[in-house]
Amino acid sequence: METNFLEIIRTRRSCRSYKPDQITDEQLNAVLEAGTYAPTSRGLQSPFIVAVQNDALKARLAKMNAEVMGVTTNPYYDAPTYVLVFVPEDAPNGVQDASLVLENMMLAAHTQGLGSCWIHREREMFATEEGKELMREWGLPEGLVGIGALSLGYPDGEPSPAKPRKEGYARVIK
Repeated sequence: METNFLEIIRTRRSCRSYKPDQITDEQLNAVLEAGTYAPTSRGLQSPFIVAVQNDALKARLAKMNAEVMGVTTNPYYDAPTYVLVFVPEDAPNGVQDASLVLENMMLAAHTQGLGSCWIHREREMFATEEGKELMREWGLPEGLVGIGALSLGYPDGEPSPAKPRKEGYARVIK
């Protein structure tokens, strides 16, 4: 494994403070492409990825997520881009597939100088009538469930250093 790739993994951190500037189309496309190359169960490519940059729609999504969370703040940290990941409810290993998509996109974002943070509660958001209506508006097939999302943008500040890795994290049994 290349040292450069390991360095990307070691230095990626969750970002919870973003500059208001929108990311470039090239950066977004690189992040989305990385998501499409994530491994999926039986190579089915079951996830669907939706990037949202429309301010009114982002406000609506933030409100939906905040209601699930029971807060009034923006759970997407006012990032300029949200990236949502869905899978068919009957997909074999759909949660795992979508998780790999999200991780690939977080690593790709870091290589582009972008910050990202994995956001939860999309399952609850898109189980509602409002969420199902949004998925129809976006042209997504029926029967999808939300798995997670990323807040995505230029970090406003330096990331914290990684915590030391715990003892016994990885074991080799021969």
